[in-house]
Amino acid sequence: MQKSKLFIYLIIFLFHGVCSSQSFKFVAYADMPYSIPNDYPRYEQLIREINKENPSFSFFLGDTKSGATPCTNEYNQIVKNYFNQFNNALIYSVGDNEWTDCHRKPAGSYDTLERLDNLRKFFFANDSSFGKNPIRLVRQADVMKDQALYVENSYWVKNGFLFVSLHIPSSNNNFERNLASVQEYFKRNDANLAWIKHTFDLAKKENMKGIILGFQADMFFSQQMAFELSSGFRDTIRTLTEQAESFQKPVLLLNGDSHRLVIDQPLKTTNTKHVLENVIRLQTMGDNQVQAVVVEVDESKEQPFTFRPLITKSTRPY
Repeated sequence: MQKSKLFIYLIIFLFHGVCSSQSFKFVAYADMPYSIPNDYPRYEQLIREINKENPSFSFFLGDTKSGATPCTNEYNQIVKNYFNQFNNALIYSVGDNEWTDCHRKPAGSYDTLERLDNLRKFFFANDSSFGKNPIRLVRQADVMKDQALYVENSYWVKNGFLFVSLHIPSSNNNFERNLASVQEYFKRNDANLAWIKHTFDLAKKENMKGIILGFQADMFFSQQMAFELSSGFRDTIRTLTEQAESFQKPVLLLNGDSHRLVIDQPLKTTNTKHVLENVIRLQTMGDNQVQAVVVEVDESKEQPFTFRPLITKSTRPY
């Protein structure tokens, strides 16, 4: 009888191990804290709630502050301190409020390109993520020597899924304002397009189960963003469409920026006749909604992504 029970327990243990290896979860969030210092306690509570979830990692999709908060080195240190309160890894994708909008008077009237250079040196000085248990990231600067400047773009792999961080901020991807901004846009845009192609090629070569790409900008706010010559997102949308259609496997796009929870299918096939059904987009909350989304990834399902908003009374604005 005892041997029989032991055998049953062994079968249950092995079955649990097989099932658990098929799924994992991560957390996506962005655009906080905006109201300083009032949002600090809410943000700290959200971090505690995320730690309770024990995700494999968290992905912060840009905007560490509002556009009216000064872009100081001291504030960047506060941001880094918060990132390192996560029990597991925290990966950071840069938003516009951290640099493109720093020329605004309330933000300190900074030179935006100097602030960008500072961000790269301060947040991306090595190949590690943030968090108490960081993971190693493969940075674009390390694998594409002609793109050595773009240390903020990275990828990592979890259970056969390829995760990609891209530097695509709002404010029209910095394709505006003056000649220096436009020149910066063209160079970084070329780097982003190269990184998208490189990571999709890698996903095909290594037979990845899916690819998840995170960035800050809401590139799907209007249809014009995909077609107008003045759009700083036109090239990116076209490249994502071409690569995802060729890849055919599940693709998840993550963005912040617009501060409201959205789950949709934003891309059409290259001939524009059909929705590109293997692509899902998650837009996270932000601003006064100090909340996050838990994403579960289950490789056993044809559509492997499910979403659960992480909303608690202590993080709500009312």
